[in-house]
Amino acid sequence: VQLVESGGGLVQAGGSLTLSCAASGIIFLINTMGWYRQAPGKQRELVATITRSGTLVYQDSVKGRFTISRDNAKNTVYLQMNSLKPEDTAVYYCNAAGNRLNSWGQGTQVTVSS
Repeated sequence: VQLVESGGGLVQAGGSLTLSCAASGIIFLINTMGWYRQAPGKQRELVATITRSGTLVYQDSVKGRFTISRDNAKNTVYLQMNSLKPEDTAVYYCNAAGNRLNSWGQGTQVTVSS
């Protein structure tokens, strides 16, 4: 499975960005798609995930601000990020997981200025 992310960039605190991740390849293996992030000097952490059936998981710090959604017909997952904070600055990675599958995108930089 190949994952291509888009939508990162520079935004002021309080602003919004939407990330997209399109999957291609052996799509039927995918159950869960999600977003993780890694800030400089920190470990990669879960941001949000969504299963094929729509079950959602969010990191506590983004609840109420970020929304993950998925278009199964387009094999695409989205992350709508509102009320962005400087601490949201990181490289955001798309992930697709399933039966014997764990694929990562190349990452997209999100920078939130104060």
